[in-house]
Amino acid sequence: MMPRPDRYASGERSRTATMTRGDTPSPALSAVEIVAFTPAHLEAAQALSTAVGWAHRVEDWALNLSVSRGVIGLADGQVVATALCSLHGPVATLNMIIVDDSMRGRGLGRKVMEAAMAQAEDREMRLVATPEGTPLYRKLGFVESGGIIQMGGTARAATPECDVQVGPADPQRLAEMDFAASGMERGALLARIAETGETLTAEGGFAMLRQFGRGHVLGPVVARDAAAARALMAAASCRMAGQPLRIDVYEDLGLVPFIEGLGLAVTGTGTPMVRGVKARTTSEYRTHALVSQALG
Repeated sequence: MMPRPDRYASGERSRTATMTRGDTPSPALSAVEIVAFTPAHLEAAQALSTAVGWAHRVEDWALNLSVSRGVIGLADGQVVATALCSLHGPVATLNMIIVDDSMRGRGLGRKVMEAAMAQAEDREMRLVATPEGTPLYRKLGFVESGGIIQMGGTARAATPECDVQVGPADPQRLAEMDFAASGMERGALLARIAETGETLTAEGGFAMLRQFGRGHVLGPVVARDAAAARALMAAASCRMAGQPLRIDVYEDLGLVPFIEGLGLAVTGTGTPMVRGVKARTTSEYRTHALVSQALG
């Protein structure tokens, strides 16, 4: 890992990489203009994330932006930094915080992070941090809240331990289960995922499968118990047999051995962090796999 980070939060990375601008002198921090992130910036943002080794397509960026307010750093007309604040009712997730290699070590990461945090207003703020970004987030008032295990590989066929249905489902019911598990209002996000992906349902839970990067990702997986979560994961793995699949799970759930049995291996980790925690009603539902490290 680089001693000075060019990517801080979201955890969607697949390898370490850097962006360089040859011998062109990089502008001073004071010359960087922080402006609102609009759809017109998607291609430049995707190029920046590709340069730091993240697998996002423009479509993946567009999904994140559709539920977010964001900022970019502009220097000499080029995008040199990004940050999104995704809004989910009482909770905001901070993500896609990237700084161009030529601008690292000058405080630009903090500058765009603070601009994104301002978009959250009085919401609880969550993020998934890289090791490089964790010290900055601690300084900004975030505290660690567990661990994330990123798993990926070629999926194997598997037999679910209970019935799983694939197809359209009641969007309001899905949003209710998701809110009970996560405390986030993500009905609009789930509806967007359902438009291009697949919805899997079982007694006491649901999951969503969609294209992401160079393969597919399974998430969220929301269930009342581990048996339902395992069944949903097995059904998704069966549908994706022989193809690349990714699942991001909470470390404390003990699902890694089961997912390894589906053909996936640990490919990375992330650290969930939170600031301004709000009181929540206890629920029997739990998020077993994330929509993404960016969106929780």
